[in-house]
Amino acid sequence: MLTTIRTNSDNQDFIELVKLLDADLAIRDGNEHSFYAQFNKIDKIKHAVVAYENGVPMGCGAIKEYAPDAMEVKRMYTVPAGRGKGIATTVLAALEAWAKELNYAKCVLETGKKQPEAIELYKKSGYRIIPNYGQYVGIENSVCFEKELG
Repeated sequence: MLTTIRTNSDNQDFIELVKLLDADLAIRDGNEHSFYAQFNKIDKIKHAVVAYENGVPMGCGAIKEYAPDAMEVKRMYTVPAGRGKGIATTVLAALEAWAKELNYAKCVLETGKKQPEAIELYKKSGYRIIPNYGQYVGIENSVCFEKELG
């Protein structure tokens, strides 16, 4: 059975899942990893979701304020054994619901072109590609997305 909890960056399961995410991204991003890593610190994240399958942590994600009307989706990850089971979709939906409860109008996010599974997840979940924003402007490997929460 899949369950989710709302937590923050102090949650040990969230911390462990993010370590696995960072190890995966170090391989995928290669020489570009240090550029991205500087924007992915998890201290002081107030809104994180962890998904559990039968009590075992299987996936996570977080949101943080990007603009007065927008939350940025961060640190999305599902362990390899959990992929293809809808865990990422469940986590993303939980994050969007939380952002909406907090009166944000939209979610934005960045992912890498070397993460085709993530790109497909976001497209399937109603996100549309937008011009790269903030620190990702001009970064060839980055793809940015936005979704209105209306």
